[in-house]
Amino acid sequence: MPPGKESPMPAATTVAQDLPPEYQEDVVRFFKHMGVLQTINPQHNVKDSFSNLVGGVLKVVSVERGKISCLLNVKAPLLNSYGGMHGGSVAAVAERVAIACARTVVGEDKNLFLGELGISYLSSAPQNAEVIIDGSVVRSGRNLTVVAVNFRLKESGRLAYMTRATFYNMPVSSL
Repeated sequence: MPPGKESPMPAATTVAQDLPPEYQEDVVRFFKHMGVLQTINPQHNVKDSFSNLVGGVLKVVSVERGKISCLLNVKAPLLNSYGGMHGGSVAAVAERVAIACARTVVGEDKNLFLGELGISYLSSAPQNAEVIIDGSVVRSGRNLTVVAVNFRLKESGRLAYMTRATFYNMPVSSL
């Protein structure tokens, strides 16, 4: 950093000595644009506040053994700064649908522990789009349950996101 010029990065940030100042400024500009440097509003800084956002836009259409179908309306709180559905929103919805789907085949006598959630982002779901979400159990055994959850744009039928969740089936503690 040239003498007399402050670093654009927050004080607690470590910056490599060989990184040119203009790159630092580009990174800070990008983070500011993404909202990374903003603080979280108190009403959102509570346990599981994201469930309130997702719960208001997700509607169950059908439930069968090993299958579940839902409809999602993509609203502004679920968007990223580019106007498409945020990856965290996709993950949150996929996790909830996958758990519900797994529960159609795994008894209440077992706890489900999410071991892995893989997501393929194929295209974007824009604001106000209706998305059909189909979950299906791929495999369920004594110790593992694997669920696939696909997100399709209702209007075009285009596949937007594919997810796969692996759950460990664990006996409920008898403590």
